[in-house]
Amino acid sequence: MGKGATVVIGADEVRAALPPAVAIAALQDALREGLDPEADPARTVVPVDHGQLLLMPSHSRRYAGVKIATVAPCNPAVGLPRIQGNYLLLDAETLGPLVVLDGVALTTIRTAAVSAAAADLLAVPDAERLVVFGTGPQAHSHIDALRAVRPVRHITVVGRDLDRLADFLQRYGDSGPVVEAGTADAVAQADLVACCTTARTPLFDGSALSAHATVVAVGSHEPDAREVDDETVRRSTVVVEARGAALREAGDVILAIGSGALEADALVTLADLARGTVTTDDSRPRLFKSVGMAWEDLVVAGVVHEAHVRRGVL
Repeated sequence: MGKGATVVIGADEVRAALPPAVAIAALQDALREGLDPEADPARTVVPVDHGQLLLMPSHSRRYAGVKIATVAPCNPAVGLPRIQGNYLLLDAETLGPLVVLDGVALTTIRTAAVSAAAADLLAVPDAERLVVFGTGPQAHSHIDALRAVRPVRHITVVGRDLDRLADFLQRYGDSGPVVEAGTADAVAQADLVACCTTARTPLFDGSALSAHATVVAVGSHEPDAREVDDETVRRSTVVVEARGAALREAGDVILAIGSGALEADALVTLADLARGTVTTDDSRPRLFKSVGMAWEDLVVAGVVHEAHVRRGVL
């Protein structure tokens, strides 16, 4: 590598530097130390012929950075990832480039880590039964991340494509939790529900949720798409990464407000939970709706960079 060339950190190295517990702790610590998600610049979404181009910049006292990602809905049909991209991490003082990271691995890890950071603050301590909607990378990542914060022993996976569902289940052997296929009815017994799909309409009947259940929904950042229904939202304490982002991008929130199932001022932020300034009502379900924000990428990208510095790679 020539003098001045920017180091590229690949997917395997990103994953090695970001085990779920490390990513979860970094996100919670950032919020407790005063990071303000409301200050994040809005995501730029540029429609292109075959999908979307996304630009997600953020900055902190130590770093600045931007993720350039694409969403190509037809890619899975030809064996390519639906989401692709890279992350450029910069020094905050000089704005000089530090590293380029694989954006897909970074996104997969940080999305599930944010969900788990929320679940760690919301879910009952003995949460054992997890229902996962979806069979893509985020479904796998959410299983790993949620197991890092709760004693999950039984996992039900709900998927529309039976071949993909069978392939998904093959990853899990007999040494860990019981992992099996199921239907949306499984939410009635769930302690945790993870919605990790590209669905545009609700995945299950919210009236079936137990009062102690925690739901995380991560599948969409579009105002007209949703994974949970009005009944889930109406019954639940609704937690979001930031009110501004949720009211711009979270269809699960926006559509429920439009129907009267939710008042905008009832939204609870993840930062308030992390800092202990707000507590939730244990007599009703809890819903964490994530759209994915640039500050999250910046935090975990910094962790990866610092891990490489400690190893003497950089």
